Amino acid sequence: MSTVPAHLISVAPMMEYTDRNYRYFLRRISRRVLLYTEMITTGAIIHGDRDYLLGFDEAEHPLALQIGGDDPAACAESVRIATDYGYDEFNLNVGCPSERVQVGSFGACLMADPDRVARIVEAMKRATTRPVTVKHRIGINGREEYEQLAEFVRIIREAGVDRCIVHARIAVLGGLSPKENRTIPPLRYPDVYRLKREFPDLPVEINGQITDLDQIRTHLHHTDGAMIGRAAYDNPWLFAAVDHQFYGDAPRTVTRAMVLDEMVPYIERRVRESG
Repeated sequence: MSTVPAHLISVAPMMEYTDRNYRYFLRRISRRVLLYTEMITTGAIIHGDRDYLLGFDEAEHPLALQIGGDDPAACAESVRIATDYGYDEFNLNVGCPSERVQVGSFGACLMADPDRVARIVEAMKRATTRPVTVKHRIGINGREEYEQLAEFVRIIREAGVDRCIVHARIAVLGGLSPKENRTIPPLRYPDVYRLKREFPDLPVEINGQITDLDQIRTHLHHTDGAMIGRAAYDNPWLFAAVDHQFYGDAPRTVTRAMVLDEMVPYIERRVRESG
């Protein structure tokens, strides 16, 4: 049984969007929502410029690192390396459908091999005391039934996963681009709700075309949390009232002028640091 509470609201990891500068900006608007890095592969973490890839501002907490990989040892080593940077959580990407990711045998194609995902989760958990979570789809082409989703979740729950973040669409591997995979496969929110009912001890967070606070409220009647994707980038002011309305914090005025005033010294510092 997981003892890690779900985050009521989080911002999805998005390649070329959720870099450290965007995260610092969004943290000016909400102090509470859980933020994610872009997906970083195990190869990049182990062999790349770690400070560039993994560094972040302390103001970005709470912050989760999303890892892309299919090898338990490499995922565990990536967690050990990243632990020194102070991440609050570690997340395994089992949802990305891009062809480049499939060539690396990670992302959504891992849903076809739940035992491997379980071994990765176990290895990551041995490498850290922080929560280890999995972001996945409700299925992939050829494994589209709810019963297959439930079996996948059962296996990774037994491996000790602390939370499942479920994109309420299947991923079509081959034939659809990542963008098309975010819009063409139909949303199946009831499957995620059912998953929570059948795994009441496992924090379950829902993701998929959630664009406003009313939708979040609806989903929170059925799940432990809601993850916002593209809407967080298209309309970051969506989060201006979240800390008060969802977390019970005292009301706080957040204006564009205030955020700009806070961003200027940050930008100046980042320019100096980059030489």
